[in-house]
Amino acid sequence: MAAQHLLQTSTSGRTIAVVGDIYRFLATGDETNSKYAQWEAIVPPGGGPPPHVHSQEEEGFYILEGEITFLIEDQKVVATKGMFANMPVGTQHAFRNESNQPARMIITVAPAGLEKMFFEVGLPLSEGATSALPPTKEEIDKLLAVAPNYGIEISVPAH
Repeated sequence: MAAQHLLQTSTSGRTIAVVGDIYRFLATGDETNSKYAQWEAIVPPGGGPPPHVHSQEEEGFYILEGEITFLIEDQKVVATKGMFANMPVGTQHAFRNESNQPARMIITVAPAGLEKMFFEVGLPLSEGATSALPPTKEEIDKLLAVAPNYGIEISVPAH
């Protein structure tokens, strides 16, 4: 199998909105022999998923700009530019932008596959997009319905 090399500019890469966050894919399993997938995430103020558990992949986060508050099991940690957080398989976690400025980070999952869930539930955006509309109830419901198919258990907060 020939080695595949991929170079992207700072704005190229398939870009989608996933319940209000913007994901620009840098590498997918199709390009990494399913070893890992990686994307840039722009998380607006108030953005980020509820607590959830991955049963199939490790997930790593590298903060590029702003700050992200992680909930790891029952511990809150605020990560700022240059910090890295790793979530082993089976670790309940969430992330949220509790600041009033957008945050940017690189998210990596290994092995690949989770990106397929995002492609299934996300809304296509134009290349270079840096904002998305707030999520609708339909988008959230679709993610909650599809996530178990990818080994993701989401804890929905009580209303």
